[in-house]
Amino acid sequence: MRQVVLDTETTGLEPELGHRIIEIGGVELVNRRLTGQRLHYYLQPDREIDDGAREVHGITREFLQDKPRFAEVHADILSFVSGAEVIIHNAPFDVAFIDSELARLGGPDLRLENHCRILDSLALARQLHPGQRNSLDALCKRYEIDNSARELHGALLDAEILADVYLAMTGGQAELVLGDAGEAAAATSTSHGGARRARRRGLISVMRASREEIEAHASQLARIDEKSGGRCLWLQLEGG
Repeated sequence: MRQVVLDTETTGLEPELGHRIIEIGGVELVNRRLTGQRLHYYLQPDREIDDGAREVHGITREFLQDKPRFAEVHADILSFVSGAEVIIHNAPFDVAFIDSELARLGGPDLRLENHCRILDSLALARQLHPGQRNSLDALCKRYEIDNSARELHGALLDAEILADVYLAMTGGQAELVLGDAGEAAAATSTSHGGARRARRRGLISVMRASREEIEAHASQLARIDEKSGGRCLWLQLEGG
């Protein structure tokens, strides 16, 4: 199964008012393992950046003056996500911006959903943790994901962090990267996320049952054994 964890930064909040994408970043998962393959572009928006947006991501228009425009790299972006399940936190926001950029180009590539499946990790988090805060920072705290490098928002950094969070939410670990390619990617990565994963490698929490949980487990097995006429398989295995 191929997945892409994606994030964007923008000039403002409303694509319908002409706001543009100025950074896009993504990381690839195959069978729930980070492959080391990444997508990352800063983009020239041809417009000013709102003060509020700049406070969030710290990207200035001066920094973007020599960067490519979306039209110049959109083929690479679509190729990277094509056929994958794309995981985005608060997907409607990012998808609206990507669709707005594609619409400017015309032709057949008008919607992101024409190229991939989309999973909203915020909606997933709300299902798992109803009534709780489910921002990326809140989820990092809940799942003990190190996000200390996240002083400002950044598309690639946030995609790397979200990959860790998504795997934790769905029962896996971002550290399970096997083979030379995965080790090489971890060794050569210059991103904050690569260093963050290297620091955390091997630190796996072990949850042990309490005495009350063990007693409740034994009581439940006894009830099953009674109902089954002494044929409780779990008791037989534990006794063996």
